[in-house]
Amino acid sequence: MQFPQEVVAGVEAGKIELAYRRWRRPEAKAGGRVRTVFGVIEIDTVTKAEPSSVSEADARRAGFDDRETLFASLRPGADRELYRVEIRYGGPDPRLALSENDRLDESELAEVTAKLRRLDARSGRGPWTARVLALIAERPATRAPDLAVEIGREAALFKLDVRKLKEQGLTESLEVGYRISPRGRRVLDHLRSAGLE
Repeated sequence: MQFPQEVVAGVEAGKIELAYRRWRRPEAKAGGRVRTVFGVIEIDTVTKAEPSSVSEADARRAGFDDRETLFASLRPGADRELYRVEIRYGGPDPRLALSENDRLDESELAEVTAKLRRLDARSGRGPWTARVLALIAERPATRAPDLAVEIGREAALFKLDVRKLKEQGLTESLEVGYRISPRGRRVLDHLRSAGLE
């Protein structure tokens, strides 16, 4: 489940409390959390809804001027059902604070390095984490497909790789492409000095 920046801002301000989606089956569940660049959205309930049950007030609580605008925004498809999702702001993305922390001692560097080595080992294609970190450091704000070509990886798979690094607070998403975070820079410098790049 994705939310654009303006929706996250509306949720944070308490102006948006609902979302409506058309799904074949629920793509979110109660108690779930959606992390975005702009903050965390917490999902309180996910229930099927009849279109006739959506009021003008519901449309406004979902960030729309009226029902017509809300329904026009939904994914079409006769094979999809309407779901009502109650949402609230859960705070800033914790990866932001992690990504800013570049004061890592030797044990913390060893821990991050071990996690990266595990990602490398599970990939089935050998070491890739340091290579992707270095590429992003050298070419910030470059489109993912362009970076993927440089290392012979499909764009969708490359994005998944970068997401794994982002989970460790090592990269940050930009409007176009990525950049290495302060934490990522510290880790990459450590990998290089240890001859692990």
